[in-house]
Amino acid sequence: MKGSLWLAWRQQRVPAGIGALALALAVAIAAYYRSGMLDALGSGLFDHCDPGPLSCTRSDTDLLLLLDIEPLKYLGALNIALPVIIGVFWGAPLLGRDRELGTHRMVLAQGVSRGQWFASRMALAAVTTVVVSGALAAVFAWWWRPAADRSYGVFWYENTALSGSGPRVVSAALFGLAAGTLLGLLARRVLAAMGLTLLVTGATTLLLEWTHRTRLLVPPHTYTSAGSTPKAPMGEKWSTGNYGLITASGRHDDVLNCPFPSGTQLKECMATHGYVARFYEANPAGDYWTYQWTDSAVLGGLAVVLTVVTVLLLRRRV
Repeated sequence: MKGSLWLAWRQQRVPAGIGALALALAVAIAAYYRSGMLDALGSGLFDHCDPGPLSCTRSDTDLLLLLDIEPLKYLGALNIALPVIIGVFWGAPLLGRDRELGTHRMVLAQGVSRGQWFASRMALAAVTTVVVSGALAAVFAWWWRPAADRSYGVFWYENTALSGSGPRVVSAALFGLAAGTLLGLLARRVLAAMGLTLLVTGATTLLLEWTHRTRLLVPPHTYTSAGSTPKAPMGEKWSTGNYGLITASGRHDDVLNCPFPSGTQLKECMATHGYVARFYEANPAGDYWTYQWTDSAVLGGLAVVLTVVTVLLLRRRV
């Protein structure tokens, strides 16, 4: 390791070390709690629980049966916060610290080009970000899998699972790094760049969470049942809460027009109003990967665009 790459390592070894330490701690905690989870599942206490969203209780006390999943949710929350953490504490100082202190002039005076100066720092930071974020996402998935989509575990559409696992975590972390790097180049002070990065990455994370709740990027499916026959079971689907009735012409009306779950009253009400079917809207469990790749494309695309803008601005700002 020589030249600008060696200097980049010297400057980034602290955040890289913190990332490695956080990963090792996450693995140790996951191994401990996952072992306890498997012991609880192997005890037979949960054997009578049906899969799906309906809660499960103890047969002797009627108390709700739940696994100890709070630490798992904390790991998911950490993964969701990664773009903010990496952007603020790694991206913003990546170029911004040298610019604030003026040390980049000394580096460039040694025959290192602007491109080399940027590439060595960005490459090392990006590779480390991919390794750490990818490993944290994998640890979450490994820990989560034994109790995924069960009433006593964590469902795929909960924030900590949907946004805290899979390739989305890696793309989000790279977006945070790219945003912080660009803002560190633009701002005159590292502290100002860190504040701006906090706002940008935080707002983007919240915006994507909003698109999940509104189903803006991944529309729900419509499930219908003819007449008053029982609706298809919800199972692992993520309901929008939109239930209703369908007329012969195909018009969708609110479920409160015939607020009866089944039986003679429902049949009479549907016949009176001319309803021929019922429906509900939900995203099936398979949409987990649709959400993952959609978010990854959005965040990864933003990371590429921000990195290109940074490269284009290097000549004017350095």
